[in-house]
Amino acid sequence: MDAEFFRAWIAEIAAVVQDQRDHLTQLDAAIGDADHGTNLARGFTAVQTALGDASPATPGAVLQLTGRTLISTVGGASGPLYGTAFRRAAKALGDSPGVDLAALAGALAAALDGVRQLGAAGEGEKTMVDALAPAVAAFAKAVGDGADSTTALAALTGAADAGAQATIGMQATKGRASYLGPRSVGHEDPGAASSALILHALRDVAARGPA
Repeated sequence: MDAEFFRAWIAEIAAVVQDQRDHLTQLDAAIGDADHGTNLARGFTAVQTALGDASPATPGAVLQLTGRTLISTVGGASGPLYGTAFRRAAKALGDSPGVDLAALAGALAAALDGVRQLGAAGEGEKTMVDALAPAVAAFAKAVGDGADSTTALAALTGAADAGAQATIGMQATKGRASYLGPRSVGHEDPGAASSALILHALRDVAARGPA
């Protein structure tokens, strides 16, 4: 997986977020500020522009620019959280021109650590961590067991989907949703939903293979 692969991943995220913008905003309207989809769509549109202008040469550089742009353009909590995730992943990848599954697993784990630290959130608190944590663990296990890319990425997205769905039954204890107390139960967390979409984009780009 080279820089072009990671550029394709970000392009896929931008397209999917734009397509699901209203759905993500509706999820956020139930327990938040009703701007999650709009904010992410604006952020990833800005990322596409930045990547086009800069043409970063390595996977890490692609993700570093992605994270930096999200932090500067996306309001609310999602910009800093996703921006930190991409920047931590970039740091884990370093200057390597190519990324294998083991390195990708390490980058995803670093991204999760960044989100956990910045958001001070753990599993079961109805946040994006509830999708990311099981997904990263499932991917790492699959890669460690010698799975191929298709199998490992299927494990990643399957766990992310299950984690996002599990937030429906949780009471929020972090962020604006926590103000609702028990009324936050019964709604999917928008950050968990968008995290699953981002990981699906990764799987889908890998499935398409080289352009």
